[in-house]
Amino acid sequence: MTQHVPFDPRFPLATGIGAEVTHALRVKPVWDQLARILLFCLAVIASLTFRDYGISTDEEVQHIYGQKLLAFYTSGFQDWSAFTFKDLYLYGGLFDLAVALLVPVSPFEEYETRHLLCAIVGVLGIAGTWRLGRLLAGPRAGFLAAVMLALSGVYYGAMFNNTKDVPFAAGMVWTIYFATRMALQFPKPRRSAVLKFGVALGLSLGIRVGAILAGVYLGAAAVLYLIVAARRAGWRAALDDAKSIILRSVPALPVAYVLMAALWPWGAFEPLNPFRALFTFSSFQHLQFSLQTLFLGEMVSAVDAPVLYLPLYLLIKLPETVVVGTGIAVLWGIVWAGRMMRSRHAAWDPVVRYTITVLAAFLPVLMFVAMRPTVYNGIRHFMFVVPPMIVLAAVAFDRLWSVAEARSELMGRAVALALATTATVQAWGLGTLHPNQYVYYNHFVGGMKGAAGRFELDYWGNSLHEATQELIAFIERENDGGTPPRVYTLTVCGNPLAVRYDLPPWLKLVNGIEPDWRRADFFLAFTQSRRCPSLLDGRPIIEIGVDGVPLSIVKDRRRVEE
Repeated sequence: MTQHVPFDPRFPLATGIGAEVTHALRVKPVWDQLARILLFCLAVIASLTFRDYGISTDEEVQHIYGQKLLAFYTSGFQDWSAFTFKDLYLYGGLFDLAVALLVPVSPFEEYETRHLLCAIVGVLGIAGTWRLGRLLAGPRAGFLAAVMLALSGVYYGAMFNNTKDVPFAAGMVWTIYFATRMALQFPKPRRSAVLKFGVALGLSLGIRVGAILAGVYLGAAAVLYLIVAARRAGWRAALDDAKSIILRSVPALPVAYVLMAALWPWGAFEPLNPFRALFTFSSFQHLQFSLQTLFLGEMVSAVDAPVLYLPLYLLIKLPETVVVGTGIAVLWGIVWAGRMMRSRHAAWDPVVRYTITVLAAFLPVLMFVAMRPTVYNGIRHFMFVVPPMIVLAAVAFDRLWSVAEARSELMGRAVALALATTATVQAWGLGTLHPNQYVYYNHFVGGMKGAAGRFELDYWGNSLHEATQELIAFIERENDGGTPPRVYTLTVCGNPLAVRYDLPPWLKLVNGIEPDWRRADFFLAFTQSRRCPSLLDGRPIIEIGVDGVPLSIVKDRRRVEE
């Protein structure tokens, strides 16, 4: 028989979930310990593997932007070159500025420093996802959320060299967490929660202006709270609550603004600059070239992508467990809302509780469908919706687990075994993808083989680093492990920066040098560009691929030139 636990207003979830969460908080601290162990293991793995990842296409300009921002401050605000450098002034410089400060004292190369810092930030994002899941539904849901995000290739694989989208996603999940804490304390949010929300919001704005959405989420939660308050105690009491919420929340604004201004000076030069940046990102009229992206086997304009572009990519890029769990959460929410609408004595507190996370997960997707802003490649520009989606999926699985436990101990163990098995399979799959986890596709599209030629794969050119290392080893084997007797030349079709830092003195990059690049001894190409592999002929000697799908190839052209 299930022990009855009194309802706790701190956890007013639907259909008795609050009682189960309160009970879990008291009797299952093991989930918190498991979450901490997971985070520690992820930090160790990241510190051991961050050198395995290549330099992404955007990192060079972002690195330069950070150096220019640092020059703005160290020159006494005289060097304004950061604000005329490409379109980077439209972004906050938190991460890039941090790297510029760290590089002079780091024991690693500049791009290795970027990758290690990005990995650390990525783990912090997983920690924020754990805390948000725990806040909503207890320690077990928090642990499940952390595991599910860590096993999502689209996030884990990107958290080493996607130095814009991963930091933003990490910042947003912490902003959502503190916003939810404030909402749970309405009408008198505590100063600590308010100030922490302001800090998280300011740091997120210091990466990308889209963090403004967090204010929309919090505002929506406040409105719903006031509607619930009015139903309970009348509009006069609701107006008093509104005054209290506003006055107590105001201190978050100057904190957020000061941080944003320090990390994104252009955003504070004029009051409307953040909104100008937001409008520019939604239309991208500043782009001077036609960016193309692969969708269902066709190259489409990233500035005007099909309406189903983002929803479909989310469906096939996220692990099956996340897709199924999110679907269960949506269905549960619809059923629960229907019951509440038919009940005169419905407790609407759970709506307020989940509003921020639900909006964070789905509102940007709905906005994309309605407005169709630029998407770049796959879901990378919308990665910040992944952690809240995963939190909702984790809450759904936690609820399913609780329902099974209530039926019988055997059913509870069956659910636990199923979740553990799927996690193990997913972890094994990500291990086989290393270090190209971000190209992961789930079985709804047939995995990598089903996605090849139809959807974006290695758009960052991450595999070029591994291919370069394999080429160096190949040449050394030809020379019995020693230095070759002459200097070889290499042409790269892809991001040359991803290769340049790896080359020994006896392997020279000749990209752009006429006619040397056409006569190079070796040719390295990534397959993201369909024209690259056939640009130069030669004998294929190396293929970096996943599940039989090539990501990069190397050709030996020495006999061709002879």
